[in-house]
Formats: sequence, structure tokens, C-alpha cells
Amino acid sequence: MALEKPLGHLRLGVNIDHVATVRNARGGAYPDPVRAALLAQEAGADGITAHLREDRRHISDEDIDRLMEALTVPLNLEMAATDEMQAIALRHRPHAVCIVPERREERTTEGGLEVAQDENRLAHFIAPLREAGCRVSIFIAAERAQIEAAHRIGAAVVELHTGAYCDAHAEGRLAERDAELERLREMSAFAHELGLEVHAGHGLTYETVKPVAAFPEVMELNIGHFLIGEAIFRGLAPAIAEMRRLMDEARA
Repeated sequence: MALEKPLGHLRLGVNIDHVATVRNARGGAYPDPVRAALLAQEAGADGITAHLREDRRHISDEDIDRLMEALTVPLNLEMAATDEMQAIALRHRPHAVCIVPERREERTTEGGLEVAQDENRLAHFIAPLREAGCRVSIFIAAERAQIEAAHRIGAAVVELHTGAYCDAHAEGRLAERDAELERLREMSAFAHELGLEVHAGHGLTYETVKPVAAFPEVMELNIGHFLIGEAIFRGLAPAIAEMRRLMDEARA
């Protein structure tokens, strides 16, 4: 029997990685990603996302230390499935841990994690995180095999990669955009039927957020690069407020 579809508040997680990217481009301490996280928190973000990469290209270990101390909303720690990152997560025990694929040469996360072909290793990797009380999320493509595998290994959450949908929209490939959106809709419902909490993110903008926000199974959107870019022109709090308005409008 399918679970009853959830209604109500759609959470917004704000990714502050690229504040750190700007800081690191010149060195020093400015702009401070922790200050950005606190501003996002004040502006109505339901959580903060930070990706601690192996090469520390943006967020640093010190940033994670400070975020854990400063935030009153949940921290979602994005990380690769490595021993180093597992140890960091177990030391900090953030509210949530999102396991993502990571390649050193990529500019940003280019796709979902391959779970179906790595189930045994990933199941053992996430078990200590679950036992430590972290909500474990797996960032995956909107594909049935990956969702089923994420469910089998014991993840509480799947975050569906919206990048293909957003890219097709930006490039004017409207038929492909609509097909990707329909796939996201179907796989959100499928994941929810399995008992997984459903999140979505990657590449979402003011133009693309409402159709995804309207899916009743989706409980959280994680948005970063666009909001940090938009903050250059209108300020971080107004940028977040507009995204929040669009999400609420779509949900209503």
C-alpha cells in the first residue's frame, strides 16, 4: 500500500560552499561562509548545507568546526564515502550527512552516486553514521535502480539530482526538460512509496524551482550556487526570501 502523501512545509536548505569559493580565490578570511550561514538562517533557511571536499577547494575543516558551534538550524554535511570523511562526520555528528560522488577534476557534483553497483561497501559505510544519530541521505539520479539500492542499504533519505532538468531548461531543450521533470515526479513518488524521505537539488533557480517544489513527496530542496550568485545583485536575505516565496507558492 502506498504511503499517504505528505503535505505542509517544504524545507529549504541553503548551500554556502561558494561563499568559501570566493574567499579562497584570494585567500584570507573574507567573505566568511559562517557569516553567510547565519544570515541564511536569519532569512528563513531551514538548514545549511556544506560540502567538505577531499581537496578542500571551498569549505574547510575549520568552517565545519565553526558551523557546528554557530548554527541553530541543522547542518547537512555533504561528503564522499571515504574513511577520512566518515571520521570527520563521526567526530562532529551533524544532524544530516549526504553522501555524494566526488571527482577531483569536476567543477561541481556532476551526477548521482552509483549505489546499485556498490551496495555492500556503502551499507557498511553508512551504518556507523546512522548509529551515531545522523540522518543519512544519498544523492542519486532519479532512477528506480538507484532508489531501490539506497533503500536496501538503509538510507533514510534520497536526494534526487535535478541537474539534467535544469540544464535542459537553461538550454531551451523543452521536450527533454519536460521528460526529465516527469521522471523526477515519478521517482519522487516511487521513493516515497518505499518509505524514503525525498529531497531534491542541483541547479535549481527561480525559473525551475516551482515545478519541483510542487511535488508533494519532496520534503526538502537544497539550493546553493544560484542563491549565492543572486545575492551579489540583491543581497543574500532577499535572494533567499524570493526562493522561499516561490517554493511556498508552488506548494500551496
